[in-house]
Amino acid sequence: MTHLEVQNIAKLTLSYIKTKIKVGTSIIELKKLAENKMKELGATSFWYHNVGALIFSGEETLLSVSGKKYIPSQKNIETNDIITIDLSPSKNRIWGDFARTLIIEDGDIKENIGDIKNEEWKSGLITENLLHEELVSFAHPDATFEDIYEHFNKMISSLGYINLDFSDNLGHSIEKFKNNRIYIEKGNGKKLSSVKYFTFEPHVSRKNGSYGYKKEDIYFFNGNILEKL
Repeated sequence: MTHLEVQNIAKLTLSYIKTKIKVGTSIIELKKLAENKMKELGATSFWYHNVGALIFSGEETLLSVSGKKYIPSQKNIETNDIITIDLSPSKNRIWGDFARTLIIEDGDIKENIGDIKNEEWKSGLITENLLHEELVSFAHPDATFEDIYEHFNKMISSLGYINLDFSDNLGHSIEKFKNNRIYIEKGNGKKLSSVKYFTFEPHVSRKNGSYGYKKEDIYFFNGNILEKL
C-alpha cells in the first residue's frame, strides 16, 4: 500500500463522517465511527499513540494535546458548532495524516466557506486556506524546516492569529516510527528535500479568539514543485 492510498483512507473517512454528523451526535460516537471506518477501508493501526481520530468541538477546538493525553469529550454536536477532526491511519508502517475543521450552522455542515454566517468561523477557514496556498508558493527543496517555521509564524501573526500547537510546530516529516519525526520548528536546519513527505498542519486561533482551526495535508516535492498527496 502506498502513502497516497493510506492518505485516501483518511480522506474517505472524513467524507463518511460528514454524513454521520447530526445535532446531538456525541464526540465519542464520532471517534468510534471514524476509527471503525478507517479499519474497514484497510487501516490496520493508528500511528499516533494508537489514536485514530482526535476530535474537538466548540471552544475545545482551542485545545492542542498529545495523543498520549487525548480523551474524547462528553459533548454532543450542537445546532451551530465547529469541529476539528484529525485522522491518523496506518498500514504496514505507512501513514496517513489528514485534518479539517468543519462548520455546522442551523444543523447542517457548510461545505462552502462563502455560506458560513459566523464571521469568526469563516475567517478562520479562509486563514487556513491562505496558509496552505502560501506554502505551495513559498516552499522549495532547499528551504529548511526552520525557514518554514519562521515564515509562517510571521504570517500567522500578521493575519491576527496565533499558533496553538502545544509544541509550537507547524508539521512534521512522515516516517515509519513516530519518534523519528522531525518538525517544522525553530532550530531545525534540515532541508525539506531531506524527507520524502511532510505534513503542514497549522493549528491557529484569532488573537483572543474563542475557537481553533486546523487544516492538515501531506506534501512532497515533484522536482522543484510542491504537491499534495
